Amino acid sequence: MTHDRITTGQAIEDEQGIEGSLRPRRLSDYVGQDRMKASLRICMEAALRRGEPLDHAIFYGPPGLGKTTIAHVIAHEMGSRLRATSGLALAHAGDLAAILANLQPGEILFIDEIHRLPSAVEETLYPAMEDYQIDLVIGQGPATRTMKLPLPPFTLVGATTKAGSLTSPLRERFGLVYRLDFYTPPELEAIIRRSAAVLNIRIEPEACAEIARRSRGTPRIANRLIKRVRDFADVQAHGVITLAVAKEALEWLGVDQAGFDEMDRKILLTIIDTFNGGPVGIEALAAAVQEDKGTIEDVYEPFLLQSGYLIRTARGRQATPFAFQHFGKSPGPTMHVPQTALFPQPGTDG
Repeated sequence: MTHDRITTGQAIEDEQGIEGSLRPRRLSDYVGQDRMKASLRICMEAALRRGEPLDHAIFYGPPGLGKTTIAHVIAHEMGSRLRATSGLALAHAGDLAAILANLQPGEILFIDEIHRLPSAVEETLYPAMEDYQIDLVIGQGPATRTMKLPLPPFTLVGATTKAGSLTSPLRERFGLVYRLDFYTPPELEAIIRRSAAVLNIRIEPEACAEIARRSRGTPRIANRLIKRVRDFADVQAHGVITLAVAKEALEWLGVDQAGFDEMDRKILLTIIDTFNGGPVGIEALAAAVQEDKGTIEDVYEPFLLQSGYLIRTARGRQATPFAFQHFGKSPGPTMHVPQTALFPQPGTDG
């Protein structure tokens, strides 16, 4: 199943506890996303000086990049308590109203996957965000009346992996909007070094760099890999993660030098070998690899597209020259490579 992939950016249930122990608490300890941090630092300092809550903020981007972590950092930096929930958990307007009514002044309400809020719940948020009040419906039938319940000033922090699914009215009510980007290998190295120190893992610098290169630009994957490599090292190498141990462990885990797992390789090789590099329609590709079309689009494609191994054309998916190069293959004579495929080699600054 996709949620069991070691290279998935989605959280895995049994990782929740250890993820919490690895989260930085201060903005200065949060690695990467420098532009976002610079903006947040100024906005939080200004809010603290005025004695006001921070503007409502929303963070979007692929899973595993630190959206939940930054919500915890904001709460700590603002000296506030974080109350966390998710769009799926708020099935009725009353669920949200109960949480809002119990907020204390200055607290942070974090809603993960906020794009999943039902419309009735979302509409309850509008007056809460704008005017710090909610409309309560009292009674039934002819005796029904509406009462406005004032709320203490608070900050709503939203997170979503699908910014395009947000409604315009909700999106426009956030004063701070930030996109989280994939991390560079040096940034992931810094995260791995910090996590190794917290977990008391002995790791050499070269091994740290190797794990970072195969972490798909995602801190959650980097932390997951270092824990699995540690297990391998404890059994096979007296607990020390050297470069050789890291490479052997990562191959054992099925994560290649580009960070691909078995299904990534299957998708790309099917496009290359079966469909002459593409383009191929998503339905035909899904049938060929025996995977759900939506799963390919939502789970596998984002990294392959972002890293430059796959492109979308008007006629379907197409492998790029970098994909052929990765597998040691040459594009066929009939393959047409559009200009949109001619971008820098993944992992370079070109």
